[in-house]
Amino acid sequence: MVAIQSTNQISPANERVYRQSNLLGEWKGSWTANGQAVSFKVVNIRGAAATVEYTHNGRTERGIGEVNGSTIDFGAVTLGTKNGKNAVLLFSAGGGKATAMLEKQAPPANESNLVGSWAGYNGENGQSASFRVLSVNGKEAQVSVTTNGVTRQGTGIVYNNVIMFGQSQISTTDGKSGKVIFQVGNKSYLVPVDKLPKTA
Repeated sequence: MVAIQSTNQISPANERVYRQSNLLGEWKGSWTANGQAVSFKVVNIRGAAATVEYTHNGRTERGIGEVNGSTIDFGAVTLGTKNGKNAVLLFSAGGGKATAMLEKQAPPANESNLVGSWAGYNGENGQSASFRVLSVNGKEAQVSVTTNGVTRQGTGIVYNNVIMFGQSQISTTDGKSGKVIFQVGNKSYLVPVDKLPKTA
């Protein structure tokens, strides 16, 4: 079993000059000549190598592309972007050339690292809390919160890596551990929480 590292190692100098992080993500569009769909996904960049997925004619090719400044070469295709929103994909092989205009796709909303079930207990104040984040959609999150033995469900407000709901809030920086702060009467309690593993 091979573990694929999804971390990026982009040198600060290259990022300053070429903004290579602009290349990361999934790009979709169509060939200008025949209108056929094409997509190019840049999973990660590690130095001069990029892990990519190139989908065309219903086939997906996966492999390592070569990072050259603000472009990535993969086989007969080259992807380049100036602004991180639109890209050009050039195909050149055996005298044939083709161009595709691509747009970066927004990551799915459920990629928020707050989504999941969180639980914890604070021995100092004797409080426990569980916070289930069912989904995050833009600035709103569907949540179910149990504090002080009482469960409440509804829509929370998302701000960066914090979800506020009623008298409680959850925050995380790494998507693995976080903290829940909730109010009972005029007292606030902090409970450290960990994300529970997903059950199949």
